[in-house]
Amino acid sequence: MKKLIGLSLLTIGLAFPYSLYAQSDESEPHDHGDHVEDRLDQKGDRIEARLDQKGDRIEERLDNKGDRINERLDQRSEQAAANGNDKLAERLDRKGDRIDNRLDQKGERVNERLDNKGAKINDRLDKKGERVDRRMDRRAKTRKRKEG
Repeated sequence: MKKLIGLSLLTIGLAFPYSLYAQSDESEPHDHGDHVEDRLDQKGDRIEARLDQKGDRIEERLDNKGDRINERLDQRSEQAAANGNDKLAERLDRKGDRIDNRLDQKGERVNERLDNKGAKINDRLDKKGERVDRRMDRRAKTRKRKEG
C-alpha cells in the first residue's frame, strides 16, 4: 500500500513540476497594465451587475404593485356587476388594466435605463483599462530599448 502511495506521488510530481512554473513566472516581467485592466474590468462588471439587479427589483416591485391595484379594482368591478351596475364594472375593469399596464411600462423603462447605465459604465471602465494597459506597454518597450 505504501509503495502505491509513494509511486503515485512520484508520478504526480513528475507530471506537474511546480518548480518549472515558478521559474517561468520569475523570468517574465510583471505586466502592471494587465493588472490594472483586469481590476477595472472587474469593477465595471460589478457595477453593471449591481445596476441590473436594482433595475430588476424595481421592475418587479412596480409589476406587483400594478397587479395588486388591478386585483382590487377587479373585485370592485365584480361587486358592481353583481349589483347590476355594468357600466361602473366595465370602467373599473378598464381602469385596473390601464394602471397595471402603465406601472409595467414604467418598471420596464426604469430597468432598461439602469441596464444601459451599467453597460455604459462597464464599457467606459473597459476602455480606460485598455488605454492604461497600452500606455504601460509603450513605457515598458521604451525602457527595454534604453536598457538594450
